[in-house]
Amino acid sequence: MKARKTILSASIFAILAMASSIAPAQDAAQATSAQDAKPATDATDIDAVVVQGIRASLQKSLETKRSADAVVEAITAEDIGKFPNTNVAEAMTQIPGVTIDRRFGQGERVSIDGTDPSLNLTFLDGHPLAQTPWLHGEQPNRGFDHTLIASELIGRMEVYKSPEAKLPEGSLGGTVLMYTRKPLDLDANTFSGTIGYSYNDQASKGKPTASALYSWKNAQETFGFNVAAQHFEERVDRQGVEIFSYVPPSTFPNAAAQVPAGARVPNFVNAAWFQQDRERDSVALNLQFKPSSALEFNLDTLYIKESFDNYNQSVYNFLSDRADSVDQLKLGANNVVTSGHSGPNARVFYDANARVSEVETKGVDLRGSFRGDGWKINGQVGQSKATNDNMRTYLLQSTYTGAYRWDIGKGVFFDDLAGSRDPRNWGATDSIGNVNFFQIEAKDRYAQVDFSVNFNGFFNQLEVGLRRHKHEESNSLNVFDIAANTTLADIGTSGYTDILKDFGGFSPSHAHHLQLSRSDVIGWVNGRNIDYSFNNSDPGNYLNNTFHVEQTNTAAYAQLNFSQDRLHGNVGVRHVQADIETSSYELAGSQPVLPAQAGWWVTRSNKNDYWLPSLNVVYDIADDWVIRASASKVVAWAPYRQLVDATFLDDGLLTGTGGNSKLDPYQSNNFNASLEWYFAPESALALSVFYKDISNFVNLDNGKERYFNSLRDIDPARWNSALLGRNGCTADGFCDYAVLRPRNGGAATIKGFNLALQMPFGETGFGITSNYTYAKGKSEQGDELPYQSKESVTVSPYYEKGPLTARISYGWRSHYLAGGYVAGAPPASVDDYTDLGASVGWAFNEHCTVRLDAQNLLNEKYTQYLGDKSLPLNEYTSGRRYMASMSFSF
Repeated sequence: MKARKTILSASIFAILAMASSIAPAQDAAQATSAQDAKPATDATDIDAVVVQGIRASLQKSLETKRSADAVVEAITAEDIGKFPNTNVAEAMTQIPGVTIDRRFGQGERVSIDGTDPSLNLTFLDGHPLAQTPWLHGEQPNRGFDHTLIASELIGRMEVYKSPEAKLPEGSLGGTVLMYTRKPLDLDANTFSGTIGYSYNDQASKGKPTASALYSWKNAQETFGFNVAAQHFEERVDRQGVEIFSYVPPSTFPNAAAQVPAGARVPNFVNAAWFQQDRERDSVALNLQFKPSSALEFNLDTLYIKESFDNYNQSVYNFLSDRADSVDQLKLGANNVVTSGHSGPNARVFYDANARVSEVETKGVDLRGSFRGDGWKINGQVGQSKATNDNMRTYLLQSTYTGAYRWDIGKGVFFDDLAGSRDPRNWGATDSIGNVNFFQIEAKDRYAQVDFSVNFNGFFNQLEVGLRRHKHEESNSLNVFDIAANTTLADIGTSGYTDILKDFGGFSPSHAHHLQLSRSDVIGWVNGRNIDYSFNNSDPGNYLNNTFHVEQTNTAAYAQLNFSQDRLHGNVGVRHVQADIETSSYELAGSQPVLPAQAGWWVTRSNKNDYWLPSLNVVYDIADDWVIRASASKVVAWAPYRQLVDATFLDDGLLTGTGGNSKLDPYQSNNFNASLEWYFAPESALALSVFYKDISNFVNLDNGKERYFNSLRDIDPARWNSALLGRNGCTADGFCDYAVLRPRNGGAATIKGFNLALQMPFGETGFGITSNYTYAKGKSEQGDELPYQSKESVTVSPYYEKGPLTARISYGWRSHYLAGGYVAGAPPASVDDYTDLGASVGWAFNEHCTVRLDAQNLLNEKYTQYLGDKSLPLNEYTSGRRYMASMSFSF
């Protein structure tokens, strides 16, 4: 650790010394003027720029990049609007080094220069925005879900790949700054909007969308307001084949001798169908008051209401459920069992998960600034809150008993096809499912003050500031059993599914199976007489999934900006004190009961402080050449759930995920450099390199831990047949679980480079933006790093002339490990992924434009495997998406 600090300090000193020696003498007034002319990087000085056309917006982005003191990439409102995308994350793929994961067919969170999305923070107008999970089982995350923000609300976005002391701490790969539109920068009585329709060809359904913005200011341009509103709907349809886990042949006593002892047997082969109607209503109100050139206030409010209601159907075999019924195993390539047969006592499961998920986000932010003679003071205070107060999951689980053969890629083939299609043969005794009630809340409160003063000389500005940010996460889960001895015939089925058309050769009887509709599930459950009193909740689920996290960061910084002739940059240091307090139930080997026993609720604290120096140097080699270099130390914390000692258990699989209240944050010494050639108007060729030397790297390790298994009481039949006597399960209900917990695993490094080209082809109307990223990272143990593709490419040619605009967007990323931003995510690798989109627009006049956008034109399969492609896990299609829209402005 001392050696790393010495190297970092020496690097900063060396670069600063070089900068001082390069800078020639210059008049102090000229230096100050140059600093003032450079675009500021705080939220009060960077305003939305209304541009016309792709080329104009790309030029504006280049101006931001060229004049910045740090390694910065930018996109503007027109950039976001003219790419084939429906959210900000999709637009960000045009930035070198930015990649996204498309687990539901579209981007949500961003990886920057090979780093996990949870290690890259996003700020809106300089402040955090609270968010909560919408998906059952997902955990609170620091990485920002960009589907939360309507792209119409954003006027400008910047990605800081090298930090400055004044930027908030917490990002390892890069910090994303988003800025909304400001009324004093728009014409009075500006009115613009869009109406559209989106269509998913796999779902064969479409949804409407609409947005509008109105902006007004007085004649003196001292006061103004704007209000932006959006209604967005989208149909998500994901179909696929899933394999939940692999087990050794010894699990099956009547077939183990048929294959080598070291073979791997897929325990489940599942036909999955996820359907969702996403809806988002958002309203943003911005007030701006500027009574003089010296004084300014901004009051912003934001309200977002989202619906993520979804329905997931799964039909899967479960070989180890009745292990002695497996009578045949056949070995395939690479020592993987690829097919087999189970006898008449075997069971196939049908899960119908109807989920209700309603997220509400509110925020208010007040900023003020006063500019004196050579000095300036800024202040900011606000809070945001996100809740999902009643996320419900209605699970109906029925089973079919009968013989079947199975294939790892083709699913289940029932010996008695007619019997498998009789709803009377699908049922359950004792319990047919459960209802889950999640209560989730996240809250951010923050206050910041910044002061700057200008000087005459090489160092021409000093910036200092204080910031305090308190974040809270609360989570609880109540699970209520649905006691019933019934069949699907009693509930009432809704015909057959018709899925997996793009999975050639898949079993027709498995893909085309009996089904319940979402309304069937919810209606039937609500018609039961279920006791939802707290004490009737399953104690294991409640106690293991109820926790509270509170993190308070208090930071102070000092930053010196310098500029002389062709040289400019900054040097500074940020000091952060982080106080983390986690509370959860710790059972210490006790059987969970309600009400909770005294002493089970345990609060633990972890308090540390960090010094984070940074240096950015920029030198204009010539009028069209710029070279940059930066060195910094950064700190980033693991996802909130990983900091809590509580444990989330899967009683059926005897696995679990848990946290670690003693977990230290990631710390990294980051080095960046770039060479940029602005060879023509609106054109640039840039090469940037990065190196991150990470300490306190977090690994996920499996360990054996003993807990009470709730199935002993809520599903005795399954307990006795499948679990008792396995994995140390004893009659008192306790079992040995394989629990995945985070631990500080030593060190890791990430190194690589970006190559980016942007240029129009003269006055032909044609142009191109493109980038390539190479990133290579390994942990100290030689493990791959989550969400890091070794290579990624984006190529986007465009045409813009007269009323016609057209654009193609091609993106490809190599395989990567998908695990990290969700606590305990499985170490699944995602195969190479290609995305192709296109858009075309026609402007009838300056007030009205129509557009047609298309995404995922190749209907690419999202494929996951376990370390090697011979061990497949999941494979999904999500369909092509088309959006037709008409935009207007007055």
